[in-house]
Amino acid sequence: MVENTNYSEELMKRFGKPKFAKKIADANGTGQVGNMKCGDVMKLDINVDDKTKKIKDIGFQTFGCTAAIASSDVVCELAKGKTVEEAKKLTKDDVIKVLGGMPQIKVHCSLLGIEALEKAIKDYETKNNKQNRR
Repeated sequence: MVENTNYSEELMKRFGKPKFAKKIADANGTGQVGNMKCGDVMKLDINVDDKTKKIKDIGFQTFGCTAAIASSDVVCELAKGKTVEEAKKLTKDDVIKVLGGMPQIKVHCSLLGIEALEKAIKDYETKNNKQNRR
């Protein structure tokens, strides 16, 4: 059941048919975050090309509200094809803009996707640094 909140048409479209709701089998970076206040939990996987440092595949699994699912999908879309350094610069405002706005009470949901992406990138960099030291 979708909560009764004033969501944009784009946000509802993303919630109803997210493009990036998937697990990445060969992920080389994973980030998981949760918000104890609202109960949303998100896991985001990335696969980064080691030569170009571009995110070549990305997916999310979110247990959460309408806004959290839609925001997760947008984060993935914005990050795919970007270098790791470019993806680090994404913000909640970038997500909210693509969604055509979001009720203020739901803005924290847009932060989850950004935080999960940051953790996935950190996980990738940690693993990549260990491999390069060998």
